[in-house]
Amino acid sequence: MDGIVRVVKPPGMTSHEVVGYVRSLWGVKAGHTGTLDRAAAGLLVLCVGSATRLAQYLVACDKSYRAEITFGISTTTYDAEGAVTQQRCVPYLTAEQVQTALGGFTGSVPLQVPAYSAMRRDGERLYQRARRGEQVDLPVRQVQIHRWELIEFVPGDYPRAVTEIECSAGTYVRSLAVMIGERLSVPAYLSFLVRTRVGSHHLAAAVTLEELTNLTNQAIAQTVIVPPAEAVAHLPQVVVDAPIASYLRHGTAQEIQPQSTQPPAQAAILTKDHNLLCIAEVEESNGRWRLQPRTVLSPSAGQLTEENR
Repeated sequence: MDGIVRVVKPPGMTSHEVVGYVRSLWGVKAGHTGTLDRAAAGLLVLCVGSATRLAQYLVACDKSYRAEITFGISTTTYDAEGAVTQQRCVPYLTAEQVQTALGGFTGSVPLQVPAYSAMRRDGERLYQRARRGEQVDLPVRQVQIHRWELIEFVPGDYPRAVTEIECSAGTYVRSLAVMIGERLSVPAYLSFLVRTRVGSHHLAAAVTLEELTNLTNQAIAQTVIVPPAEAVAHLPQVVVDAPIASYLRHGTAQEIQPQSTQPPAQAAILTKDHNLLCIAEVEESNGRWRLQPRTVLSPSAGQLTEENR
């Protein structure tokens, strides 16, 4: 069981609880590649077995979500789990106004991290300090919003907008919901969130926890566990022959003929039979590509080792 598994996280369960469930169910090491809030649902990509070392290459992937925003109400946590802080009817809000506001949030966007978040400040989670009523200077990060579109608008005293968003890692969609409300001069909160994509992995390919429970070990290996090469399919791929592979397997940098006009900064190095050999940094050197292994997959032990050079 070395690879990744794409799980449907149900609302009301933390990402850590899902990881713990899989660990106890299969008796293997496991870790997630980016949390989902307790109230949110959708795709949670887990690395299992020795492939937990690949998590770092999935955490930074772009994400896609389907997000429902309710206007006229604001909460302490910016989502449905918080206490209501403001409420007023806004029946005049229209779909056209919301669509226009969404269009203003594409590109690089400064986003304030919510007070109720797992980010650490001075060694402590922000939500722990928020629950004590402490005032904390919340960090602001730049995120990339590639697309944000209105899918459905339900008018009323408290209108709801169903939207689709494609964004960079580290984007708090809760904060974006509040920002849209501020742009429209109305209270707003994220009433529901479903993550539909992490990098090249999609919700449609995910399995529920109930389905995992009912699978045999053979079925897990054949139908659920995604092999390491496919797990990092979002990275550029470089195929090497056996002599080069033998050196890379031991963490020794190698030079190869260029495989395109511009070398990628980082690539998944595959053997001729398309098994993942390592993740390597790629540099141009005297007209050739220099591959420096960083995370190497050992075929003999079936385990990952890291080269920190």
